[in-house]
Amino acid sequence: MALLERVSTLVRANLNDLIDKAEHPEKMIKQVILDMQNQMLQVKTQVAIAIADQHLLEKKQKENEDKVAEWMRKAELAVDKQQDDLARAALQRVESYRELCDGFAQQIIDQKAQVENLKTALRQLEQKLVEANAKADLLIAQHRRAKAVGKASDAKMAGGNGAGAAFDRMKRKVAREDALSHAKSELAADDIEGRLAALEKEDKIEQLLADLKATRGV
Repeated sequence: MALLERVSTLVRANLNDLIDKAEHPEKMIKQVILDMQNQMLQVKTQVAIAIADQHLLEKKQKENEDKVAEWMRKAELAVDKQQDDLARAALQRVESYRELCDGFAQQIIDQKAQVENLKTALRQLEQKLVEANAKADLLIAQHRRAKAVGKASDAKMAGGNGAGAAFDRMKRKVAREDALSHAKSELAADDIEGRLAALEKEDKIEQLLADLKATRGV
């Protein structure tokens, strides 16, 4: 059923991945929690309806079992009175109600399975909602912290090689912002190493040129 599919999607959802892909992580996680709460109310309603339907099926089965017993007594009475035609008619009723009993028995089995599926979905959704509520404040705080750190790093690098402007155009995500802030700090060190390497390369070229000139007698 569509309800169980929606619940399954929410239960399987990875909150960190959802936040990583969201343009507005705080709004997204609040919306996810709201969706879970709404779905949980619907599942609870469906569980109650399914249980009520199961009880109704069990009642109908019991009624037909009573009918089987009642018409069997009538068939026995007809036999005792040597009324074969009445006995046959009563036995036909017995078989008819017995078939209904078998049908209700199968429906009850199917209904019980449905009730258990709904109860399982409800338990999983409740657990996921607890997890989401527990993580919400932590993830939102992490997102805000990472965003602030990223902005601070951008300010430090504003006069550098333009990487700050490039980072400003990127949509920062909770799972990536911490890594970006560390990467920006490392860029400054990499720039120094690159300049020193260039100086060493220039010296080496100058030495090679001097050696070549000496070899050629220039």
